[in-house]
Amino acid sequence: MAESFQRERVFINCSNHPSVQWGEEQKKAAANYGKIVDYPFPEVDPSWTTEQIYELAEQVCGEMAECHPAIVMCQGEFTLAFAIISRLKAEGIPVVAACSRRSVEEVIQEDGSVQKKSSYHFEGFREY
Repeated sequence: MAESFQRERVFINCSNHPSVQWGEEQKKAAANYGKIVDYPFPEVDPSWTTEQIYELAEQVCGEMAECHPAIVMCQGEFTLAFAIISRLKAEGIPVVAACSRRSVEEVIQEDGSVQKKSSYHFEGFREY
């Protein structure tokens, strides 16, 4: 009798924001899709050609596919993100972005300069 096994569901975080730095709300929302796996969004040299972007996207998608993701959060340099998102969606893999509410506090320093402090409150994921 063949043993049936169920592959672990995986939420891939393809961004430059490691999940250990996320708030509890975002971690909990991601965990609803499966185990969170961080995949750092690659650096993109501004001198690269479109072909180089496509080649990197192909490599990234191949590596992520090995994890059999239930869903991927992809956020990063726009042209590479678009190439990755397009490929994943063509393979039937849902892709999302994190949605946050940004709050900015301005603090006037003693010397008259203004320091801005931004904070982000996770609101949910939105599918591309």
